Amino acid sequence: MPSSPSSSVQAAREAVAARLRELMMEAGLRGHELAARCGWNAAKTSRIINAKTQPSDADIRAWCAACGADDQAADLVASARAVDFMYVEWRRLQRNGLRKVQEDFYALHEQSALCRVYVSNVMPGFFQTAPYATAVLQAVTRFWATPDDVVEAVASRVARSRFLYEGRHRFAVVMEEWVLRSRIGDVETMAGQLRHLLAVLPLASVSLGVIPSTASRTLWPMEAFYLYDDRRAVVETLTAEINVTQPREIADYARAFADLAKMAVYGDEAKARINAAIDSLG
Repeated sequence: MPSSPSSSVQAAREAVAARLRELMMEAGLRGHELAARCGWNAAKTSRIINAKTQPSDADIRAWCAACGADDQAADLVASARAVDFMYVEWRRLQRNGLRKVQEDFYALHEQSALCRVYVSNVMPGFFQTAPYATAVLQAVTRFWATPDDVVEAVASRVARSRFLYEGRHRFAVVMEEWVLRSRIGDVETMAGQLRHLLAVLPLASVSLGVIPSTASRTLWPMEAFYLYDDRRAVVETLTAEINVTQPREIADYARAFADLAKMAVYGDEAKARINAAIDSLG
């Protein structure tokens, strides 16, 4: 079972903080002395040491200079930036609109041979129809009050579907049955999305499993995650995109995906559940 991605991010932050503390101690400095050399309040030093404040590049360089360890600055800056990459708030990612985020995911799919996806909330982007994607991204825009570039963002999201038809890409998807039953957009939008799901189901590049709502659980429903080959996992929480690159954690997500996949139904059984969801729309 994967560990909490947020706890992994915190562990990475604490590792940077611990190294900064070591430099301070090796220099024979106390917190208030380092703060004086850096020109900031002693409380800031305490927050950085306790991993409550993420230091900026400038903070790290000033810290290293105060400790006579300028040669350590580059590595520490790189480590701190890696933490920033791991945990990126949607508010920050989407501050200029949604299109750029969609383009970044397009590039990830383009570079990946195998994409394993577990979803408990909405259809994966590469399965979405334009009306369904519009309903999803309009809701995101409203919630985060981001600049409205939904038309452009939808075009970028839907463009990912091209990889379903290109031979070297494979998509293994496991979704909770709730995803089929939750109404995104109006009835026509949802029905069209479900019919599209039936259309991609037979593709050679696609493996689609549906976890029945009545399934005996060996793992509970969790946040959506995307595994790109064995090099990166992207976990989507309410507030942030979390990027996992540590091999051990990627292996945990792969193991979780395998366990979730065993609970799913495939082929005719999956098709029957999609059709039942269409019929329930009336």
